[in-house]
Amino acid sequence: MTHESLLNDLWQSALARLGGTAAVEASARELGAFARARGVSSATDLLRLILAYCLGGMGLRSTTAWAASVGLADLSNVALLKRLRKCGPWMEHLASLLLSGGAQAAAEGRRIRLVDGTTVPKAGREAKNNNGMWRLHCAFDLPAERFSFIELTDEKGGERLDRVPFAKGDVVIADRGFMHPDPLAHVLEQGADVIVRTPWKGARWYGENGKPFDLLAALEAAENAGVLDRPIWIGRKNAPALALRLVAIRKPPLAAEAARAKARQTAQRKGKAISGGTLVAAGWVILVTSLDAKAFPADRIGELYRARWRIEMAFKRLKSLSGLSAPPSEDPQIAKTWILAHLLMILLLEPHTSAPEISPRMAA
Repeated sequence: MTHESLLNDLWQSALARLGGTAAVEASARELGAFARARGVSSATDLLRLILAYCLGGMGLRSTTAWAASVGLADLSNVALLKRLRKCGPWMEHLASLLLSGGAQAAAEGRRIRLVDGTTVPKAGREAKNNNGMWRLHCAFDLPAERFSFIELTDEKGGERLDRVPFAKGDVVIADRGFMHPDPLAHVLEQGADVIVRTPWKGARWYGENGKPFDLLAALEAAENAGVLDRPIWIGRKNAPALALRLVAIRKPPLAAEAARAKARQTAQRKGKAISGGTLVAAGWVILVTSLDAKAFPADRIGELYRARWRIEMAFKRLKSLSGLSAPPSEDPQIAKTWILAHLLMILLLEPHTSAPEISPRMAA
């Protein structure tokens, strides 16, 4: 097999995963990315052109010169710029096709969905001043080891669980940035369960009697046992308190001391005095969950939460394999096309990349 035929086979395989040439052409016209063949003869050629510019490390002039030299397209750098501005919705559509194809329905083993976000710096002055970023909100499924949801926003898009659609039986795992009661309720209403880490001051805690619950006192009382596992209610503004389960697991001594040292450094950097409560809580991993205590004891909850490292590794693969970095343009339309092109490529590559196998043990 020649190099040229190999490349053609790979490209045809990629188009097949996107629904085929006819579907790619139709979606490009429907979403306004390709209106007529002026300089670029087809939507599939336009897609190759976009991927070449966004992932090829070339500027606009170099990309158009390369496209002309291989007979792919004949257009100016300004014409390419205009095309890129129109392609964001189309690239988002193509990525969503791959995401929906990778999602697996929750079944007997129960699908684990790791929810988290990562950022990409913006170009120009905003990036230099650390004031601007693009944020990717993601769900990563186990044991499928695939992204099943990605949403792109700017830095104003906060981390919330209700961005992601869930299915009955899903087990949703997220870090402390997602500890918001109303989005938690949204997940439960869809028939999914949650395991979410929480800061000790991250909620209005209530006990069975409806009175405020002293979390710090409960942690100190559980010091010898090393685990706290009890019902908890979380207050909400315009709805009844959310009934969940509080699971706190004491960290090993070295990890606890490292967490306290980090908390002291953070307080010092901000010019604030560290509170005794922060030092106490730093010695614990504090979680809230909706999973049944009999089927999922505290140590099992801790084990499931530790699976979060899989999405962190997925983010590293996403950025290293696709070369995802700050877009070259401050134009938000071009920046979105740039980022979505990288996402599309990593989603196309996913079936051909291997990750360490993981088989989370889930009760039926």
